[in-house]
Amino acid sequence: MKDTTPMIDSRELEIPKTVFSHDIETRVIQTIILNTLNKIEGVSLIGGTLIDTLLGREVERVKGITVEQDNKNHALKVKVEVNMHYGVLIPDKSDEVQSRVVEEITRLTGFHVASVHLVIKGLVPAEQKQGDLFSSSFLAKEEDIEEQIKVT
Repeated sequence: MKDTTPMIDSRELEIPKTVFSHDIETRVIQTIILNTLNKIEGVSLIGGTLIDTLLGREVERVKGITVEQDNKNHALKVKVEVNMHYGVLIPDKSDEVQSRVVEEITRLTGFHVASVHLVIKGLVPAEQKQGDLFSSSFLAKEEDIEEQIKVT
């Protein structure tokens, strides 16, 4: 008796490899940056949305933090706008902020941070005594920052 079963090509039985992919939303990167900035002394957020971010409220656009993702190269370009406390050495604090942002983003996401553009928007008095008035337009008043926090 002759076998009539057709010959099966072994390539048809090979199971294709599974492709894994993941996307990380911009707001996740912004939250990482906010948490990192919150741990650095001498730096204040201009938008003050850390509480809203942690509670998951409207964080599509965090004031002062812009993230561009290059998904092909798994790289990020970050722009961070902050206020610094009066009296800190701006170049040293800038280096600290930039390096800690890069370390934390890379550690948590695996993305390469191609650039961190840090913009110092103003100076905040480190310790404002009652009765002290700052008339200079270069100094951001704590009340103004708190008001910005409530508005955003």
